[in-house]
Order: sequence, then structure tokens, then C-alpha cells
Amino acid sequence: MKKGLLALLMVLFMFVSEIFALGGEKEITFWTTEVEKDRVGIQKEIAAEFTQKTGINVRVIPVEENLLVERVTAAYAARSLPDVVFHPIDFTIGWAEAGILDHVSSTDVVMTLGRETFGTGPLNLARFKDGYAAVPADGWGQLLLYRKDLFEKKTLPVPDRWEAILKASQALHSPPLIWGFEVATDPGQTYTQQVFEHFALSNGVKLTDSSGQVNLNTPEMVETLEFYKKLSAYTPPGNLYWLHTRMDYLSGRAAMIVWSPFILDELSGLRRDQPVVPDIAKGEPGFLARHTGFVTTIHGPRGRAQYGQINYFGITRDANKEAAKQWVEFLLSEGYLKWLSMAAEGKLPVRPGTKEDPEKFTKGWMELEFGVTTRAKISRFYGADVVKTIMAGVESFDRWGFSEGKGALVSKIYGTKVIPEILKKFLDGEITAQEAAQRMNARVRELQ
Repeated sequence: MKKGLLALLMVLFMFVSEIFALGGEKEITFWTTEVEKDRVGIQKEIAAEFTQKTGINVRVIPVEENLLVERVTAAYAARSLPDVVFHPIDFTIGWAEAGILDHVSSTDVVMTLGRETFGTGPLNLARFKDGYAAVPADGWGQLLLYRKDLFEKKTLPVPDRWEAILKASQALHSPPLIWGFEVATDPGQTYTQQVFEHFALSNGVKLTDSSGQVNLNTPEMVETLEFYKKLSAYTPPGNLYWLHTRMDYLSGRAAMIVWSPFILDELSGLRRDQPVVPDIAKGEPGFLARHTGFVTTIHGPRGRAQYGQINYFGITRDANKEAAKQWVEFLLSEGYLKWLSMAAEGKLPVRPGTKEDPEKFTKGWMELEFGVTTRAKISRFYGADVVKTIMAGVESFDRWGFSEGKGALVSKIYGTKVIPEILKKFLDGEITAQEAAQRMNARVRELQ
């Protein structure tokens, strides 16, 4: 009797375990830093479409980006990581090194979708061991915005090279009416690191040398510092960051600035809380947008580059690997345009198309609407040629350190803001360019 009851209980236990196992296979968890209510709604719509197609449920869990590291660290310790986590490049390599991300699964997704269908830059930033730490999702490339109408009046060349940028800055500088070039100078802002790093990359400044050692004390760095200081002579005094440069460009008081594509909706006059003064002065809505040029890749004496910020889909160590891979593949195929539509001006497709249609998502993105108070198609304000120029930069996004396996160190550099701090001392004349390069090198080495 007891043996019979025990056998029955064992069969029942196996049956229940199988149900739970099947249930586990039928649901995955997705952590996302896109936490705004409307964006969460869109992500749930994509998840519903995925469930209808595959039968796999997706729990969409919003996580504030400033809490993401803390949440992931705790979940890793408890072996309860989500199946997939959407995150910025700042954490990708560090998490892969720590064993949080499963690079084998991510590499499988890249190869299934086609490595050639992704931008080279976004893939290289996530390169890890013999594959990729995570799968590129979306991103934005930093832009140099300039007043085409003012350039045309003085027959100035496109400011895509250092010498052209300096020439135009001097020619158009007429404070307090207009400043020639507004660079970032605030030592407490990540924006300063982003702008300076863009120019440094354009002159071939790397975080490490050929031996893999941190080396910022180079002739290329000294040259970049001196160039940046020359640009700062055409910049308003004080500690400038993104709010100042955006405000001055929209008010017509800056001839050139460096900004992300997130400025496109304000520039187009689609936000009532951001008046565009040149449009008002001319009585022509969209005047400033039509007369703004965009430079993606800056050429320095010793290189060329476009700074890029890329976000990724990471499949974790604790994931249901097969279901997670299906979800990421869906996000980057059938659900991709809806994903990008959450904030089209700042979510450029890092996967331009498919094997069958190499421009599918680029073309689709151009038809997406952006804006807050009013919405309109990106191509309506900027035209196909400008939008293609913005998109072209995705192929060559660059950043310090990630492709050399120094992702964790880059996170510390950004967190401590050591580069902007030393840069500001140099701009204020407290130290020379050579001393600044030496200090940057020493301080970054200390962070390792």
C-alpha cells in the first residue's frame, strides 16, 4: 500500500514538474530601460505580437537606467536574472566579463539574422572573445550641426574637417549676437566627455596602445587638447553643457554645436516649450531645420570618427536561451520598426535591413513620426538626403576602449568624469596641454 502510494506521488510530482517546466519555457522576462508609459505600452504590444506568433509570453519589466546596475547585480547574486535585458553599451562588456551575459547566445542571434545586416561599428563595440557580448538594438550618432545659410553667405566649406571647423568658427564669430562654435566645457557633465571624445577619436586618440596598455599621453592627445582650446575661444564663457548649446542654437546664437539626434524634434519646432527663434524671426516655420547641415564623421589630422551611443539586447546567463533568442530575433525583425517608433529621432536602426532587403529598416525609419506636441515624419523636415547622411554614420560609430575589451574601465571613466575635470583645468589655463595629457593618462590608469 505504501509502495503504491509512493509510486503515485512520484508520478504526480513528475507530472507537475513537467507542467512547470513547460510553463517556464512558455514565459520569459524582459527588462527594459524604456520606462515611459507610452513606450512601455508599445513594448507590450510587440510582446503580444510575439506571443501570438510563438506561444511564448513575455513579461515586460521597466527598470530605471540609474538603477539598472544595482538591479542586475542583485539578480545575478540571486541567480534570478531576466532572460533579456535592454541596456547601453556602457555596461555590455563589463557584464560579459562578469558572466552576467551569455555571449554565445547573442552571437547565435547575430549570425542567424546575418552579421552583414548590422552596422559594423555597433558590432565591433560589443565584440567579446570569439563573438559578441550582446546584440545591437538601436542608437544615435553624435552630430555636428551648422548653419548652412550662414556658411553659404560666406562661401565656407562643410565643417567636416578640423581646419574647416576652425576657419568657419572664426569667420562666423560675432558675440554676443552669435558664437562661432559652442563646445562643452562643464567638468561635471557627461556631455563634455562625449564631445571631447568625439574630437579625440577623430584624431586617432585611442584609450590603449598596441600592447593593450592605457596610453592617453600621446602627441595625438596633445594635438586634440590644443585644437579643443582653440574652439573654446569661440564659445561663451562659463561651464557650458547640453542645455546651453541646444538653447543657443535654437535661439540663433550659435553657428555650430555638437549634439545627438534627439535635438531633431526641437529643431523642427514640434515642441511648444522649445521656441525656435530664427523661425519666428523669419516668419517661416521650419526655417532653422531647413537651413541646418549635419556632419556625422569628423576628420582630424590623424584620423576620422563619429562618436556613437549604442543600446543592446543582452541574453543573460540565467535565460531560457532558445526562447530568449527567439524574442531578440523578433525584436530585430517583425517588431523592429515598432520598437524604433518609441523615439524615432534618437533610435536609429543599427540593423539597416535584412538579407533579402538590405535597406528595409532604414527606409521604414525614414517614414516614422517624431515630435511631442506635434508629430511629423522625419523625412518631411530634413529630406531623404539628410536622413541618409545621419543614418550612414551608424556603420562607423566609434568609442574609446570597447573594442579593446576595456568596457568596464570606460564605465569608470564616465562615472568619475576625470577627463572633463582635467580638460577644464587646461581650458582655464591652469595646466599645459602636455600636463593635461599626462594627468589624464595617470588618472585613468589608476581606475583600472
